[in-house]
Amino acid sequence: MSIPTAAPKPTPPKVVSTKTPSPKVLAGKTHHPVKVPVVSDLDAAELAAAASHGVVDGESVVLVDGDVRHVVGPAEGDEPLLAYARRYFEHIGALERFHGRLETSELSIRDIDGALTSLRAVVATPDCVGDLASFRERLAPIEEQATALRDTMAAAKAEARALALGEREEIVARAEAIAAKGEDAIRWKDDTAELRQLLDTWKTAQKSGARLGKDSEKELWQRFAHARSAFERTRKHHFADLDKVNTDVASHKEALTAKAESLATSREWDATSRAFRDLMGEWKNAGRGRRSADDALWTRFRAAQDAFFEAKRIATEATAGIISANLGAKEAAVKEAEAILPIRDLPLAKSTLRGAQDRFEAAGEVPKPDAIRLARRLSAVEKAVREADGAVWEKKNPELEARVSGAAQQLVAAIADLDAQIAAATKAGDAKAVASLTESRVARQSWLDQIQASVS
Repeated sequence: MSIPTAAPKPTPPKVVSTKTPSPKVLAGKTHHPVKVPVVSDLDAAELAAAASHGVVDGESVVLVDGDVRHVVGPAEGDEPLLAYARRYFEHIGALERFHGRLETSELSIRDIDGALTSLRAVVATPDCVGDLASFRERLAPIEEQATALRDTMAAAKAEARALALGEREEIVARAEAIAAKGEDAIRWKDDTAELRQLLDTWKTAQKSGARLGKDSEKELWQRFAHARSAFERTRKHHFADLDKVNTDVASHKEALTAKAESLATSREWDATSRAFRDLMGEWKNAGRGRRSADDALWTRFRAAQDAFFEAKRIATEATAGIISANLGAKEAAVKEAEAILPIRDLPLAKSTLRGAQDRFEAAGEVPKPDAIRLARRLSAVEKAVREADGAVWEKKNPELEARVSGAAQQLVAAIADLDAQIAAATKAGDAKAVASLTESRVARQSWLDQIQASVS
């Protein structure tokens, strides 16, 4: 069917909307979209020019593209070519809008691939009537530009994915390092907080960062989840053991506190003071439990201890005056005892010491340092009396006297015999014998003098 030259103005083609893309920031630069003018109203001449590239062949509309003919669809209505001509201009509008969006860099790789697929289909399998050669010529530089942009975006995406993969690897490696720590090396508060932060970082990267390959992300997530699960098992085990320790410590300290509270009213000052000292040692060796329980028990323990020692202080101050008076009496008793030194009359010294000892004991309690000092001085006197008494006893020891008497008698006999021998040697004129016998007599006389002096 031919297009009449004087036909009335045809029905306006379907309006193709004009979309002004919003600005988008890419690679740190703001690109402002270019508004692509799209004709929303075609006149008869434009439609006629496009329709001239088609013919009606029987019941089909055919696009004539040089020597190639494409069946584009069924011939319907009174002017079947006009409907396909309008579609041609829709494709032209889509091409121009795509070009405008390329200039704004607001398209994704998927958008570019989808648009190119649609536009290439217009050339490969036309569904319109128009100047297809002109369309191909217009498409070629746009396609080249789109392909270059897509390749650049794909490279940037691959780089971002590699960077994201490295960041996720770091997250997983850090989580695995924390999970691999020995129980004693874990800092529970800090490491638990760090694992939570790592999880938040993972979620943020997953939500707003570059997308990883499905297999890579799955593998990394499984490693990350395994590390977190291992740490959680260790944490539960640690705190279960810690709860048991805390319970044991609390039970032990509860018993110590109850014992301290039972001693708080005791008035056996020395024994109870030692008991509190022992309880304090046990408390220190009991270890640390849960802080709240420890603090509460310590408050009770300390209150009992303070109550006892405050009562002891008051009692000590009340007796301080009495003890001070006792000190003078003990001092006088010790001085009385020391007055017998040096010992000249042993019976008098022993009698005086007994009296001083009685008065020392009767004087009563004095401060501990003074008691020790005075006791040492009195002990020195007692020792001197014991030594003097021992010396006298040794002199009057019957066994010793018997041994001394026997030895003296033997020496007296020996001296008498030597005197007889000296007289005989003198009479005989033997000077040498007289000298030797005289020397022996002098030695025995010396021994006899010593024995006699020891029993005098």
